[in-house]
Amino acid sequence: MNMIEFHSVTVQFTGVKALSQVDLNIEKGEVHVLVGENGAGKSTLIKLLSGVHTPTEGSILFDGHPFTPTTPRDAIKAGIRVVYQELNLLPYLSVAENIFFERLPQKHGLVDFKKLYADTEVHLQEVGLEVSPQTPVEHLSIAQMQLVEIAKALSSDSKLVVFDEPTASLTPREIDRLFVLIKNLRKKGVTIIYISHRLQEFIEIGDRITILRNGTKVGTWGIRDLTTDEIVKQMIGKDIGSGYPYRNDVVPGEVVLSVQNLAYMGGPATGVSFAVRRGEILGIGGLIGAGRTETMRALFGADPKRGGRVLLDGKEITIDSPLDAVNHGICLLTEDRKNQGLILDMSCAANTTITNLRRVSRFGILDKSAERKVSEQYVRELAIKTSSIDQLARNLSGGNQQKIVLAKWLFRSARIIILDGPTRGIDVGAKFEIYTLIGELAAAGKSVIIVSSEMPELLGICQRILVFSKGTLAGELHRSEFSQEAVLSLAYKAYLTVPRQTIGKDAPQ
Repeated sequence: MNMIEFHSVTVQFTGVKALSQVDLNIEKGEVHVLVGENGAGKSTLIKLLSGVHTPTEGSILFDGHPFTPTTPRDAIKAGIRVVYQELNLLPYLSVAENIFFERLPQKHGLVDFKKLYADTEVHLQEVGLEVSPQTPVEHLSIAQMQLVEIAKALSSDSKLVVFDEPTASLTPREIDRLFVLIKNLRKKGVTIIYISHRLQEFIEIGDRITILRNGTKVGTWGIRDLTTDEIVKQMIGKDIGSGYPYRNDVVPGEVVLSVQNLAYMGGPATGVSFAVRRGEILGIGGLIGAGRTETMRALFGADPKRGGRVLLDGKEITIDSPLDAVNHGICLLTEDRKNQGLILDMSCAANTTITNLRRVSRFGILDKSAERKVSEQYVRELAIKTSSIDQLARNLSGGNQQKIVLAKWLFRSARIIILDGPTRGIDVGAKFEIYTLIGELAAAGKSVIIVSSEMPELLGICQRILVFSKGTLAGELHRSEFSQEAVLSLAYKAYLTVPRQTIGKDAPQ
């Protein structure tokens, strides 16, 4: 029996058909994988189920009955929960308050915090998140926030749970735990819609797969009826080979950046030391909480550091703020591009030039013609897909948003480019384009540092990988030494030599 039926569903916005005549059946108790490039219509389809959008044409049945939710609350009442890729948490409330926001336990008319925290502990243990229920969400990393979102969805009885890119920020260990949870939900008869750009995950947990392209349904298959290469070809209409365009023709040059005993606040006092060469693609691996992002933010001046020295071209420089870093040609593409990398309600052109307004101004006044010329140049060079340079950044796909962030730093003439989670939430076609751009940047003499939880990504495009473990540098791997086993062995190195803490952000998750 079907849990969901879409009958000739069309969704049209001003001048754009997000979905066109989609027919889709999802069976009760199955894990149905939904794939497609950014802009293929996946998010629109999910927003129909969650009450955010309504069909322009067609109809939806849920559990055998007509389904016309007009608000997210309607969907929740019907038994539908969505774990969105774009986190939907209240930063100033605690983890516990976010998980039980709609149904806080009460006693004598007041919130029963003892029960709230006890119930939250159960769900945090379920997803493997080792933080206090009282921790404000704003103090969590992106990956930890993702686990809170998952705990929130699993905390109530649901007929249907939608996972939209749930593993984008998670490490292999956390992903394994999530898959166990999904399999348990399936055993209980809960229907799962699973959206991801990580193709290898489908085979492990999926029953059937539906592929969307440009708002239309390409087809539905049994999960083992297509190879991953065939899935990619159906998604984007062409073959991209391995998906990792490694540049073996680029030989790194002299050391450009040298970091000596750099320690971030809250991390080990000894800090880490490493160097980056001209034209090198350097990967940063490790578990969540290992200090990767914290070290890069301290290097960039976004967070205060405890100590350490930074040398550029052999000369010591002072970086106390992001402006100091930018003035020295160092830039950071943060893992949270929407909140920290873009001004979503400004145009592509404005976001591209905002890091260097003097170059597009005359006598202190913005030269719109010069701004358009610069923006159009980067749209061409980076193959940014946009209706025009006046399009708002929030209306771009994830891959094109990431390209706009990259464009703004290239316009600032960055020499050292740090990318934290560069392909988080980006489809395979856009990933290939980002990887190609990274290779071109290295070939042009830029030094690129990539922080990523996607091990195939690090192994596929980097020339060296530094592996962090519990805030320290556990080891270094050259390309001839690359393997998943070698990276994981180093990632767990510090945790195997000291007693594991049960609570706290430094514990492996």
